[in-house]
Amino acid sequence: MQLKLSDRQQQVLWATVRHYIATAKPVGSEALVEGFNPRVSPATIRNAMGYLEKAGLLYQPHTSAGRVPSDSGYRIYVDQLITPSEALARRADQMLSDQLNWDNCSFEALMRGAAQILSTLSGYIALITMPQASTVQLRHLQLVQIDPGRVMLIVVLDSYETQSTLVNLPKPSSDTQPDAELLDRELQILSNFLNSHLRGRSLSEISTLDWSDLGREFERYADLLRVSLQELASRSQVPVSTQILISGVAEVLRRQPEFSELQQVQTIIQLLEEEQDQLWSLICESTEPENPGKRVTVRIGSENPLEPIRTCTLVSATYQRGNTQVGSVGMLGPTRMVYENAIALVEATADYLSEALSQSGQ
Repeated sequence: MQLKLSDRQQQVLWATVRHYIATAKPVGSEALVEGFNPRVSPATIRNAMGYLEKAGLLYQPHTSAGRVPSDSGYRIYVDQLITPSEALARRADQMLSDQLNWDNCSFEALMRGAAQILSTLSGYIALITMPQASTVQLRHLQLVQIDPGRVMLIVVLDSYETQSTLVNLPKPSSDTQPDAELLDRELQILSNFLNSHLRGRSLSEISTLDWSDLGREFERYADLLRVSLQELASRSQVPVSTQILISGVAEVLRRQPEFSELQQVQTIIQLLEEEQDQLWSLICESTEPENPGKRVTVRIGSENPLEPIRTCTLVSATYQRGNTQVGSVGMLGPTRMVYENAIALVEATADYLSEALSQSGQ
């Protein structure tokens, strides 16, 4: 059953969370008085804070201290009291568009650039997963003559990974050497045929290719190319990648007091560097436990199943190629996070990557 708060209680919760995010210090009623209508007395604010504490939304870290938001308090703040920053989302999209060059950079370099922009704008740790190998599709294919009797088959996947293999052509029936120019023309025809039939599809789909469309004069290439493509397909079908590109760790450790304890820092760094498979599966889960169907997932403190980040907030959203989910954008920081900014930045980055991937695959 969802807790119902009065307008005054919502205002006090909102002000308490905002004040604590800004100062990292427990919040007393006196600190909130100036943020309200002068006719609201300190006693009224104290009563509201007392109710919020009894409801489990605030707590006192020490008997004589002010209040601090609990994970449940942050949850109501995120779900009911804020709106993601549209201005920051537009700024993120502009920076991503201006600084990332999809024509001249490798895919991994682009993703690292996006992670760096995200961490710079947010001040938190940015996490971007590389696309899953099972969704990688063919971007371009080319057959190139290396020397008489040998051809290199080069395949560029839409993850910008390049694979190649050498193909030994059938020996001619006579001792005469094949005409190099004629072979180049045939290889270009073959390349065009394969690109038109396979571009945008998985290499594993070569079994559906109808080679009879190519014409009888190219039959001698069919079996060789089929075997070579199958070899490349099997080479590309590696287990789902769990690589996460990470940016902003040093800055967060320096700026955020929550990360000042050495033991906590060590467990987080170990998770980021050595246990990415666990973190990957969490970032790529697209449904928030409290809000199924919501685009951006926000896991606050104890909602995180991984012990090293149970004092952190993880914000994530998936990015897509067309209608297929291929990876995720995440942000890790203290529960004392500027949620309006974090949610807006993660969603804007995921949207940018989805659009860029879809356009680059055309």
